[in-house]
Amino acid sequence: MTQDNIKSNGRILLVEDEFNIAKLFNYNLTKAGFQCEVAGNGKEGYELAEKIKPDLIISDVMMPEVDGYEFRRLLLNNPELKQIPFVFLTAKGEEEDILQGYDLEIEDYIIKTSSPKVVIAKVSAILKSLEKERVKVVDEVQKAADSMGTKVVPEEFPQFEGFQIKHWHMPFKSIPGGDFIDYFKLDENNLAIIFGDVMGKRWGAWYFAIAYAGYVRSAARFVLESSSDYQPSHILHKVNESVFKDERIAEVFITLSIIILDKKNKTARYAGAGDLPLIFKSDGVERIISKGVLLGFSKSGEYEDTEIKLKSGDELFLVTDGITEARDKSGTLYGEDKLMDFIASMNAGQDSMEQIQKEILDYTGGEMDDDVSLIAVKVL
Repeated sequence: MTQDNIKSNGRILLVEDEFNIAKLFNYNLTKAGFQCEVAGNGKEGYELAEKIKPDLIISDVMMPEVDGYEFRRLLLNNPELKQIPFVFLTAKGEEEDILQGYDLEIEDYIIKTSSPKVVIAKVSAILKSLEKERVKVVDEVQKAADSMGTKVVPEEFPQFEGFQIKHWHMPFKSIPGGDFIDYFKLDENNLAIIFGDVMGKRWGAWYFAIAYAGYVRSAARFVLESSSDYQPSHILHKVNESVFKDERIAEVFITLSIIILDKKNKTARYAGAGDLPLIFKSDGVERIISKGVLLGFSKSGEYEDTEIKLKSGDELFLVTDGITEARDKSGTLYGEDKLMDFIASMNAGQDSMEQIQKEILDYTGGEMDDDVSLIAVKVL
């Protein structure tokens, strides 16, 4: 990645209470090509960090209400925000202040009197170093996935008479992650759709995410291959028992949705474990919410089936939270309600999956914060 690319993609959160200094740094960072957001103290900075998830945070130390040290401690207590690289902006250069900052796991210090060139050079160097780390992790995780022979998303859509089934999967930053999709033909009339998400995946957890995704996908396949029971809730119970007994995976957050399509009777039977609602579009659009808990959290699981009568033109949609939790450039969450409204307004003469895909990519500008997965089923 070139330095220009880093700059154009870098979103900086600047937390500084002195107006003139904030204005000066904001001007120089923006001029250098960074997107810069400004907060006046640690409290405002924390709220803005939650909203926009910046690539780098630059914060003053001495501020009213919540100072820089307390702001940094708040970030470190938030698993989602503690990974964001952090730089202190200070007028002081004393050893004690610098050591206190490094005790809070910061990347560096920037002295307020530094020239704009020094500031830009430091910011660019930090982001460039992070990009090198990301590239290394991508390569290592990809090699690990290849060595395990792990394929958590089919390369082709399944062919099943009377239905059109498509999926869209976009791994976060092109790294194989925790979303998984599978299709299993039970017999001539019944097809199982398996759709899940291993949660909590960031740099350190990606190795485990793809392994766990492959594990659960394989467990579901094993249950389907050894059973003639076409009830999704029963299949979930058996997969849950396997996960619950395995100490290596029992405490990982895993959602799972199972749909069994019956082409003879024109029905869909659905059960879910901690998943997002199934979206059913017929004469209107409705959420079908499962009550089952995440896999491995309880021995019983409490999974139940919902049977849906289908007619020509009806559609079913399953999504992971990478879609509903997508954000625009201002940090605004897309959300389930917006997705429901969009599905209700879609053009019936156009491909539904392609319409949703375009909607999400347009909304985010193509910058996603997580794996994105969607399954779209249309009754022909």
